[in-house]
Amino acid sequence: MTELRSSEWYAGDDRNAYIHRAWMRRGVPSSAFEGRPQIAIANTASDLTPCNSHLDEVAAAVKNGVYEAGGIPLELPVVSLGETQVRPTAMLWRNMAAMATEEMLRANPIDGVVLLGGCDKTIPSLLMAAASVDLPAVVVPGGPMLTGHFRGEALGCGTDVWRLSEEVRAGTLSEEQFLKSESSMIRSKGHCNTMGTASTMALVAEALGTIVPGLAGTPAPDARLLEAAHETGRLAVQLVADDRRPSSFLTKANFHNAIVALAAIGGSTNAVVHLLAIAGRLGIDLSIDDFDRIGAQVPLLVNLQPAGRYLMDDLYRAGGFLAVMREVRDLLDPEALTVTGKPFVDYLEDAKIWDADVITLRGNPLQPAAGITVLRGSLAPGGAIIKPAAASPHLLKHRGQAVVFDSIEDFHARIDDPDLDIDADSVMVLRGCGPKGYPGMPEVSNMPLPQKLLAQGVRDMVRICDGRMSGTAYGTVVLHVTPESAAGGPLSIVQTGDWIELDVRAGRLDLDVAADELAARRPNQATLEGYAAPRRGWERLYVDHVLQADQGADLDFLVGASGSQVSRESH
Repeated sequence: MTELRSSEWYAGDDRNAYIHRAWMRRGVPSSAFEGRPQIAIANTASDLTPCNSHLDEVAAAVKNGVYEAGGIPLELPVVSLGETQVRPTAMLWRNMAAMATEEMLRANPIDGVVLLGGCDKTIPSLLMAAASVDLPAVVVPGGPMLTGHFRGEALGCGTDVWRLSEEVRAGTLSEEQFLKSESSMIRSKGHCNTMGTASTMALVAEALGTIVPGLAGTPAPDARLLEAAHETGRLAVQLVADDRRPSSFLTKANFHNAIVALAAIGGSTNAVVHLLAIAGRLGIDLSIDDFDRIGAQVPLLVNLQPAGRYLMDDLYRAGGFLAVMREVRDLLDPEALTVTGKPFVDYLEDAKIWDADVITLRGNPLQPAAGITVLRGSLAPGGAIIKPAAASPHLLKHRGQAVVFDSIEDFHARIDDPDLDIDADSVMVLRGCGPKGYPGMPEVSNMPLPQKLLAQGVRDMVRICDGRMSGTAYGTVVLHVTPESAAGGPLSIVQTGDWIELDVRAGRLDLDVAADELAARRPNQATLEGYAAPRRGWERLYVDHVLQADQGADLDFLVGASGSQVSRESH
């Protein structure tokens, strides 16, 4: 085994080594500093990130595994982002969390790291950090919650919030009954139990090779999560011994498998920006076109909300993620390795489907081609995406007149105005919600429908936005429009009444306005006033340096890796 990185702090008899050891003593024996790998446990547990609040218990299991294998476990609290709590949007802080974690991993005397995440942005930020610092690293996902029930029906986190709230606005559910469901929605510890971003990123991270195969999707209250966390702690020590770093096994082949997985599970569109950002940290050439090329024709095999009817604990009992991937094994790259050192496909042989209603067979998919589709055209010259699995089939080819909202505030002010000129064929357009414009690219693209149309029975319309949408959401929503409005994209000059054409099969999104007329247009004052204009702090840094959605919305100076070497020694 090569010399431990931590020995740069602890080895020797000089004053600096003395200080480093002495301040870490506090009951620790001297043998802790003598050739034993120092394993950080990057823990995103926080009471303000309720989906991750149980990770202290998971961390304790990891510690036991690390110590049993001869390492020294060191818990390292890192920035935690609660999707439901943080304003204005958790995505604004993903890059900050990644940067802070990267810097703390590099600055401290550690040899390897176990990454504990769950809620939407925590696993992406941890993987971005691990890719940039390139120390031996492995992820333990916190797992989904158990299914809650209301009036005898299973409740899907997020998905049923959107559904029930629309029923209240439509007048088919009382506000009293809606509020009664609140205490039933979250039954146990763990993240959302739908195929939202949290579930998606855990499963996709396993397909990427950064999680021990078979672990992702284990429910948070399941004792097997703690067993696996213990074993992952043991593995972390071995990773250091083998010098197995993210750069040593993560290649474009791993991202190929992650994209296949994203389509087969009907995963969140948010995975696109996260995978692009992680690939950017590794120097891997990944583009939104790869999602279309690799994933567009992959069948949807997982019958989970929002694209289906079941929930995450059903997926686990039905055979789990590996059983899904075995059905699409021929579409995977067999060369892609995992953090264990073995190819991902080697773990599929014994995976079986125990409930073919939850995990459908390859020959009987829920949808034959359900991957993320990339759209281009005069309204999205840099690309936009749509999730056909969550859309209404009759709207996948549509022509309608735009009803434009200049900001999310404008939307909220006018959407339920009975005099709003809008019908079921209209195309709802919301701008000023991209990375720069909001800032942070919020999950507002799945705009609630006008109350007067809900009352008429309308439940879906074409919606277009430069923001994101929750992985728990559904509908015919075109999102991540690039360039965003605030970056001068055509979205900034769309006017109410313009004709818009959507053709998902052809991969087109076009604004049917003469080129000379578009060239003469300028954004209106309301649009300009809706853009973010921070004067200081993180928001200012973010707006000045954030990349567009098709590049992962990372900061331009964070793309790539800096390695684990500290620039200056302590004195």
